[in-house]
Amino acid sequence: MHRRLVRTGRRGPRRGVAVSDSGVVAPYGRESAHDRDRRHRARAMRAIVTSSAGLTVTSLLELAVALLSGSVALLADALHNLGDVFTTVGIYFGFRMSRRVATTRFPYGYGRSEDLAGVVVVAAIWISAGVAFYQSYEKLVSGTPTTDLTLGMAAAVTGIVGNQIVARYKSRVGREINSAPLIVDAKHSLLDSAASAGALVGLVGVALGFPQADPIAGFAIGLLIVHIGIDATRDVADRLMDANDIDVTKAAERLAIAVPGVEAVGDVRARWLGREVEVRLAITLAPHLALSDASAICSQVERRVRSDLPEVRDVVVLCRSRGTAIALV
Repeated sequence: MHRRLVRTGRRGPRRGVAVSDSGVVAPYGRESAHDRDRRHRARAMRAIVTSSAGLTVTSLLELAVALLSGSVALLADALHNLGDVFTTVGIYFGFRMSRRVATTRFPYGYGRSEDLAGVVVVAAIWISAGVAFYQSYEKLVSGTPTTDLTLGMAAAVTGIVGNQIVARYKSRVGREINSAPLIVDAKHSLLDSAASAGALVGLVGVALGFPQADPIAGFAIGLLIVHIGIDATRDVADRLMDANDIDVTKAAERLAIAVPGVEAVGDVRARWLGREVEVRLAITLAPHLALSDASAICSQVERRVRSDLPEVRDVVVLCRSRGTAIALV
């Protein structure tokens, strides 16, 4: 991003604002919300492409070994990993759609498309659980033997290591840019790592003379998938249902009450739209305050919240005086 310094004021220390290529003005030395969003989206895209490439290699290796050895646990793990790749691709397109500019029909923008991509991830988790249970049942009933145990164990270890690396990478990027779908996808990759560990345990059991260990491990993987699926479903549902973000509301309340002239703060709400959050709060001012003064205090509260909480996109401040609304910013 290229910046140019715009002088403000005629005397005193040199001050200015940075104007980005997109025309967005921000205090000099600080990144505008538009450019920050563009940088975060680029990081998300890079994380998605990198992790998908790594998981594709791991999945195909496990799938080939699973078909060769006949291990149902390893097969379920490989299919689960491939499902993770496809869901990651879904998140990729969600991020691409979120780049669109707000329109008359969608005045709040397309940030919610990232949350909708999380629905695809959750669906893939539950489908993976079904596949794991079905394949394990078939193997347990049929009694098909498992062969090439050493090769299968090596593939399972590869799955453990690969998924751990991918999960940590996506989780770190997702938390840094406040992306719920990427965080959910990281949990999915962590689940894949645990599933690979379960497949490894099953193969070890077969090697020790317990052939039922392989389908039992498959059932255990299915239960683990169900557990993660419940957690991921709750996270995505909170975003789609506009659950109040307690951390953001507490921070906004603390910032608002510190503004001179604000006597009380209440009805603080915060909802996420993709990686950006909207804040609404009501402040109580002293009685008999002039409308212009009340409006100035409202504006100051808005600026304070925007300045100290960079993830905030919009702030609505309702000013009240002894229970009467007198200004709206």
